[in-house]
Amino acid sequence: MGVRALARDPSRASFPDGVETIAGDLTQPADWAGALEGVDGLFLLSGYDGMTDLLTLARDAGVRRAALLSSSSLEGADLDNAVARYHAQAEAAVEASGLEWTFLRPNSFMTNALEWADQLRSGDVVRAPFAGVHLAMVDPADIAAVAAHALVEGDLGGRALRLSGPESLAPADRVRILGEALGRELRYEPQSDSDAAAQMHATLPAAYAEAFLSFFVLGTLDESVVQPTVRDVLGREPATFAAWARANQDAFR
Repeated sequence: MGVRALARDPSRASFPDGVETIAGDLTQPADWAGALEGVDGLFLLSGYDGMTDLLTLARDAGVRRAALLSSSSLEGADLDNAVARYHAQAEAAVEASGLEWTFLRPNSFMTNALEWADQLRSGDVVRAPFAGVHLAMVDPADIAAVAAHALVEGDLGGRALRLSGPESLAPADRVRILGEALGRELRYEPQSDSDAAAQMHATLPAAYAEAFLSFFVLGTLDESVVQPTVRDVLGREPATFAAWARANQDAFR
């Protein structure tokens, strides 16, 4: 069984040996419709134009299954929230496509800690928001493993799966654990909600900035609960943040 990966610019992408790469843009499915030939399952992202057209092309090409990377934000089902809304729209499109579907609803990614890399290249202080928010963050590699299981085994059809890591950690916990992986004594400095809001509004569209502030300042999203899904599906525990930090320590140097 082979894997075919789509990238806007395959020359800049990095995939394991044996993965066939093709050039294409998810917003222009007609440009690469031929790439669906012989495909049995699709791993899809939310939040782009053209998904309905893509799903029609996939169904007509004989694709059977789709695993959609959705979001934990749908657990609250607040469709006034811009982030939850675009994930809900994507789930609705996949469900209406006629394909067998599995929705992956992960918590925040451990890779979000890479936002601290620039700070740690210039010092030992991490300044970050939401000091009191505990998150059971998930390693994206575990999300990928569950998606691969869904597409290959076909035993998770019609299910929406909430995914987490094995522990609930505050930002200070993650900074400490990262410091242990790097062999450095790091210090966490909380960022105020007002500073976080100003930074988000400076870097994100307003609706998305408000969405994340709603999640983590107003507390409309709870990602603190450890979910059993990775263990139940894969028969092993999900990766810890410490394991992720050790595997990715070079990114902080």
